[in-house]
Amino acid sequence: MSHSLLGISGSLRGASFNTAVLHTLASLLPPGRLRVVTLHDIPPYDGDLDGDVPPPTVEAFKTAIARSAGIVVCSPEYNFGMPGVLKNALDWASRPAGRSPLKGKPVLVMSASPGALGGARAHYQIRETLGSVMARVVVRPPVTIAAAAEKIRDGRLVHEPTIAFVLEAVRDLEREIALVTSSSIRAA
Repeated sequence: MSHSLLGISGSLRGASFNTAVLHTLASLLPPGRLRVVTLHDIPPYDGDLDGDVPPPTVEAFKTAIARSAGIVVCSPEYNFGMPGVLKNALDWASRPAGRSPLKGKPVLVMSASPGALGGARAHYQIRETLGSVMARVVVRPPVTIAAAAEKIRDGRLVHEPTIAFVLEAVRDLEREIALVTSSSIRAA
């Protein structure tokens, strides 16, 4: 299977463990299969700007979501939750309600943290938010990468067991995409 995937990092940090995980994943998949984006240019959500013509960076983000077959979100945990920048981007992408580009979109959630829980609490919040906008969150054992500082070197995930687990999770995402695709074909 070869689908277009969008990787969204929940971190703005230049040396982000989560962005490193996504870039490593992109390098292990066929060229061009996973496009990694960061959220640097997404403005704070403002309902006054949320209309038929949202800010250009928001429109580009939503278009990237719509054009992808599936999404991989990889995020750190800040203060027992998901980073505000990720929640903000998901708020923008959730609009318009009921017709969001996230609706029905297969999404794999991952988190990486230097802590012992690997961002598990943020992982849970991200899943809850995505579920509330009717995204198809992949149901599988959570991909939480603990002790990320020991598993990532020079901007690359190098811990082989974790790499294998992440690739297995992507295969689960691919299976979910195939289910969505076959359901769409049968419904047509």
